[in-house]
Amino acid sequence: MAGLLVTGTTSDAGKSLVVTGLCRAWARAGIRVAPFKSQNMSNNSMVCEDGSEIGRAQYLQAQAAGVVASLLHNPVLLKPGSDRRAFVVLRGRPAGELGAGEYATGRAHLAEAAFAAYEELADSVDLVVCEGAGSPAEVNLRAGDYVNMGLARRFELPTLLVADIDRGGALAAVVGTSTLLSPADRGMLRGFVMNKFRGDHDVLAPGLSVVSDRTGLPWLGTLPWLEDVWLDSEDALSVGRWHPTSPSTPSPEPLRVAVVRFPRVSNATDVDALAAEPGVEVRVTTDPSVCREADLLVLPGSRATVDDLAWLRGRGLDEVVAARVAAARPVLGVCGGYEMLGSMIEDTVESTVERVHGLGHLEATTQFRHEKVLGRPHGSWRGHPVSGYEIHHGIVSAEASFPGGTCSGTVWGTIWHGTLECDDFRRAWLTEVAEAAGSPWRPQAGAPSFASRRETMIDRLADAVTEHLDLDQLLAWAMEKAA
Repeated sequence: MAGLLVTGTTSDAGKSLVVTGLCRAWARAGIRVAPFKSQNMSNNSMVCEDGSEIGRAQYLQAQAAGVVASLLHNPVLLKPGSDRRAFVVLRGRPAGELGAGEYATGRAHLAEAAFAAYEELADSVDLVVCEGAGSPAEVNLRAGDYVNMGLARRFELPTLLVADIDRGGALAAVVGTSTLLSPADRGMLRGFVMNKFRGDHDVLAPGLSVVSDRTGLPWLGTLPWLEDVWLDSEDALSVGRWHPTSPSTPSPEPLRVAVVRFPRVSNATDVDALAAEPGVEVRVTTDPSVCREADLLVLPGSRATVDDLAWLRGRGLDEVVAARVAAARPVLGVCGGYEMLGSMIEDTVESTVERVHGLGHLEATTQFRHEKVLGRPHGSWRGHPVSGYEIHHGIVSAEASFPGGTCSGTVWGTIWHGTLECDDFRRAWLTEVAEAAGSPWRPQAGAPSFASRRETMIDRLADAVTEHLDLDQLLAWAMEKAA
């Protein structure tokens, strides 16, 4: 059972990035490698070909490794529904709820399921690259941990520590993390790397030496700041951090897209493909003026549709939507956002409000059911193939006139996630949006596909970890037990 665990000093330190790069780099070398994350805490998820639901990051990492994503790559997914509870997805299927008070001590059955999945996955490949969660130094959660040092100790996994130097305090974070760990947990750490570095490395080097002296951990490399790299992240800290493309022909007047940042936003990765389109400017915002002035307003998915609808109204954004609709200014609702645009929502699953009026801009009604719909549907729009994925409890009743949903004038709604990754559909639809908004934007001829941009991004990560990290040493550590 060859394996390596990648942990971070903080959330968003770069664990997902490093695991993705390692999976592609070692797959290139002919190693049968697979990603693994015992437990995700995220509302960004994906439906695999086998119908199971896993975190978006692990789905992307499986692509990087060249394997078909499955429930084994992320056996436990916790989807926050509020500050006090999370919905549990176990081996790709809904499995009840977990209260905040149960988080530290009520997960024993989840741990055993995760360990069993790791063993099954490890038996099918040469090497498993595991991703931790948050920080391994969250000692208040150590007793029930099975994603950081609990996993490392169970399977004797050499552990790498990643620190985000762009955020500041990275040197102290490495020392502090090592210090807080128990001696047995600390013994699993093999080295550390710095991530997102910009500047003169000679200036950084003395600090790395001090960290190594204090912790006894060798420094294994520093990854530079990588432009035009985004990830299907699970972390709320990463929402809206897309790097705009650099089109060969700059657009003097970009198509401006505003995406409402709901408190319980879900699958915000839907708009990655918009942000990757040359000449399209995406802003994630709660500012009514930005939402009012944009060429396109997007209401994304939500893990708590009724609660986020109340939040929307509380900020006066419902009036912004109404004004846009009255002026024929484009609006798109995806999944929860689509449900909000309808006339009525009946919900005893995600909320305690049985019936609530929607915004009333689409002839659609939603009824929540306990059975979750998971699927990978296909369709077409004006001759363009469209595919996506479904993850929802709400069943929307409406006349089908748009892939996965309906439309009325310049208001569109779909229950399908991922449709905007379909290049021909996205560009044709955005052209219609631009015309309705009076924008001169048009698709750039010869622009790369979204899928090719994602592959290029993965390859850039693999190139970076190959050039800047000591992969030979990491592989030697990972293969120790297998030998």
